Formats: sequence, C-alpha cells, structure tokens
Amino acid sequence: MPEPKMEEIGRIEQFFAHPSAAIIALKAPLRVGERIYVKGHTTDFQQAIESMQVDRQAIQEAQAGQSVGVQMAQRCRRHDVVYKLVG
Repeated sequence: MPEPKMEEIGRIEQFFAHPSAAIIALKAPLRVGERIYVKGHTTDFQQAIESMQVDRQAIQEAQAGQSVGVQMAQRCRRHDVVYKLVG
C-alpha cells in the first residue's frame, strides 16, 4: 500500500485545551471526513476531521482563506503546520 501524500493546507492559529479544539487558517480546501497530519516542534499526530465550524455554525467543507474550528485528538500549538493526507 503506498504512503499517503502530504499537502500543506494551513496552520494552527489558536488551540483551546478545553474542549481540545483548534482554529486552523486554511490555504487550501478541507472537508469533513478527510485525514490531516499536524506537525510542529513538539506536535506529531494524524486524525480524521469529524466536524468543522465557522462562526459556531457546523459546516461540511471549508475553502482556502477561511479560518475553521476543528475538534482535535491531541494538543497542538500555534504555528503548527496542518497537512492533508491524500491517497
């Protein structure tokens, strides 16, 4: 099975410990159900996007230029890079 390709789609703008959510500034589109990889100085994990919000409204798809709220599986930090796993 081939390794999934990583495509940089944004960066973490802010992280909230409770309820373990982050604001991601997107450079590329992102949909619910896609897998992301979050990488930073001390951050390194993958997760599926289970839900996203813009202005506290649930959305299924976000476009480049938007900032979205996403429930995070683990702690992440401001400026961590967010990649979409493709394939």
